[in-house]
Amino acid sequence: MNWAFLQGLLSGVNKYSTAFGRVWLSIVFLFRVMVFVVAAEKVWGDEQKDFKCNTAQPGCHNVCYDHFFPVSHVRLWALQLIFVTCPSFLVVMHVAYREDRERKNRLKHGENCRRLYKNTGKKRGGLWWTYVLTLVFKIVVDVTFVYLLYRIYEGYDFPSLIKCSEKPCPNQVDCFIARPTEKRIFTIFMVVTSLVCVLLSCIEIIYLVGKRCHECFTNIHHSRHVMATASGQTGSLVEANTLRLTGKGTPETPAPSYSVAIA
Repeated sequence: MNWAFLQGLLSGVNKYSTAFGRVWLSIVFLFRVMVFVVAAEKVWGDEQKDFKCNTAQPGCHNVCYDHFFPVSHVRLWALQLIFVTCPSFLVVMHVAYREDRERKNRLKHGENCRRLYKNTGKKRGGLWWTYVLTLVFKIVVDVTFVYLLYRIYEGYDFPSLIKCSEKPCPNQVDCFIARPTEKRIFTIFMVVTSLVCVLLSCIEIIYLVGKRCHECFTNIHHSRHVMATASGQTGSLVEANTLRLTGKGTPETPAPSYSVAIA
C-alpha cells in the first residue's frame, strides 16, 4: 500500500471537511481501515481451511461452508470501505475543477479580472450540494452493508457448532468454525464503528443545512433592514424637499409701517 499517496488524498479531503467530517475521517482511517488491514484479514485468513465437519463425504465440507458463509466478511468489508471512502474524493475533484476554471479565467482576462469564486474551497453553490450528496451516499452505503451483513449471516453471532444437512452430505453433520469468539468481537466492532460513522454523517448534514438556513434568514433580514433604512432616508429627503419648496412658494407678509400702527 502506498501510504504517501493515501496520506495526500486524506489530507485533501480533510482540508475541505467540517469538524464532524474530520472526526468521521479519523474514525474511518484509524478504527476501520487500520483494523481491517492489520487484524481482520488475519482473523479471517484461514476461515475455509479451519472450517471442519465430522464427515469424510466428498463435497460436503465445501457445500456446508458455502451455505453458512456465502460471502466472506473480509471481502464484504473491503467493498464497504471502498464505497464509503471514494465519495469523499468527489469534493476534492470539485474544488480542483473550480481552481482550474479560475486559472483559465485569469489566463483569458488577465490577473486583475473579476474572480469567479471568492473562495474555491468554500462550500457554496454546487460544492455545497456535492458535499451533502456525498454524505447521503455514505449513510446509505453504511446502512446497506450493515443490513446485508445481518441478512446474509442471520445476525452478528458466530456459533461454535453448526448443523448442516445440505446435499451431498449423507445426513446431518456437525461443523465447527475456527475462532468464533474472536470473529464475533471483530464483527460487532466493525458494525458499531459503521453506525457511529452513520451518526456523524447525519449530524454533519443537520449542521450544514442548519447553517445554510441561518445564513439565508440572516441575509433576508439584513436585506429588509437595508431596504427599510433606505426607504426611511428617501422619505426624509422627500419631506425635507417638500417643506423647502413650500417655504419658497408662500409670500411673506410685510410688517405694518409705524404710522399705520399709531393711527
